[in-house]
Amino acid sequence: MSAVETIEEVITTPLTLTQEAADVVKDLIAQQERDDLALRVYVSGGGCSGLQYGMALDENIEQDDQVFESLGVRMVVDPVSLRYIAGSTVEYVTAGMGGGFKVNNPNASGGCGCGSSFSAEGEEGAEKAEGGCGSCSCH
Repeated sequence: MSAVETIEEVITTPLTLTQEAADVVKDLIAQQERDDLALRVYVSGGGCSGLQYGMALDENIEQDDQVFESLGVRMVVDPVSLRYIAGSTVEYVTAGMGGGFKVNNPNASGGCGCGSSFSAEGEEGAEKAEGGCGSCSCH
């Protein structure tokens, strides 16, 4: 792959899924028996590290959302969230009594052991990333 192709891929797919995560999302969409759903990935305030990831199947796409595809899954990210998660990979991990999605984010300056909460360099609250989220052993 040439450098140009790599740059274009990053621009058109700012967030990628692992194959297992894509398969799980496709199964979830198939269970809904709808073809208008996309995986919305977003960031919101909260969590033990200041910011937390969220994901939902969504039929609503706003005008300023970025829409792209990863391994056959249509994904949607709002512009504010994209600032924090561009370049991330979403994987599906199984552990103990179940599984869940985990975001591997190269932009995070700190995070929770469970992968659902993170802090970003220079963001308010990033210095307060102490303790745990309660759903993992990261405290």
